[in-house]
Amino acid sequence: MRLMQIAMIDDRIVDIRELDPAYMDRGTFFGDGVYEVLRSYDGRIFALDDHLERFARSLSEVKIEGVDIDDVRQRVLTAFERAGIANAKIYFHITRGSEPRSHVGSKGLKPNFFLTVTELPDDSQKKAAGIKVATHPDWRWKRCDIKSLNLMANILAKIEVEKTGCEEAILVDDNGQITEGAGSAFFMIDTAAKTLVTRPLGPEILPSITRKVVLQVAVNASLTVAERPITPAQAKAADELFIAVTTQDIVPVTEFDGVKISAGKAGKYTQILMAEFTKMVSLEV
Repeated sequence: MRLMQIAMIDDRIVDIRELDPAYMDRGTFFGDGVYEVLRSYDGRIFALDDHLERFARSLSEVKIEGVDIDDVRQRVLTAFERAGIANAKIYFHITRGSEPRSHVGSKGLKPNFFLTVTELPDDSQKKAAGIKVATHPDWRWKRCDIKSLNLMANILAKIEVEKTGCEEAILVDDNGQITEGAGSAFFMIDTAAKTLVTRPLGPEILPSITRKVVLQVAVNASLTVAERPITPAQAKAADELFIAVTTQDIVPVTEFDGVKISAGKAGKYTQILMAEFTKMVSLEV
C-alpha cells in the first residue's frame, strides 16, 4: 500500500502533492532568503537604485541565482503605481524557492518573489519627541552585512526592551561595543568637537541606505564624520544620539539605558540633520 504523505495546516490535513508551493518555501523552513525595505515620499520612491544594489549584493552573498534585478525593479514600480499610496513602505523578498524540507536546496530551484506596499503612518510627533532606547546583547550571526530574512535575534531584542518602555534595542557585541539598532543605524554627536560618530561598515552591521544619506548631509550641518565603535558608556555621556531607519529617516534618542540625552529632547545638530535629510529627499525625488 502506498503511503500518503500529508501536510497539516491548522486543523486541515491535505495530501502533500496538493499543497500550495508557498507552504514549502525555504524562506519559511530556514529563513533562506533576503529582503529590502524602501519608502516613497509624496508619490515618488526614494533611493531605489541604492536599495536594488544592496539587494543584488545580498542575493550574491547567499548564492541565490537566476534573479533579474531589472525585473525586480519593474515589479516594484508596477506594484507601487497600482497601490497609489503617496507615502508608502515597500517591502519585498526573494527566497531560494519551494521544495520539501532539506538543508541543501536543489540546484536550479526557481526563486520565489513576494512584495507588499503599505501606507506609512504619520510619525512626526514621535520624531519631534524622540524615543527611549535600551541596550541588549547582540546575538545575531556574523554576516549582518547581508539583509537576510533571519531576524530572530533582532525580534528577541526588541521584545525585551519594549518591556521597559523603550522603542528600540541598541545591540552590544561581545567586546562591549555598540553595533547598531535591532532595526536601525546608530549615531552619536559630540557637539564640542562638531563630530558625528557611527560604527564603520563591516560584517557586524547592515550597510544602511539611510546611514549613507546621513553621512552625505553631515557636511551641511557643519559636522565632521568619524567612523569608529561606540561603547554604551560613551553613548550615555553623549551630547546627542539618534537612530536612522528607512521608514522614519532620523529619529532623536532622548533616553539611553535610563539616562536622559540632550535634556530629553532632540539636540541642535540632530534637528539640523533632520532638516538637511528632508532637503536631500526633496532634491532626489
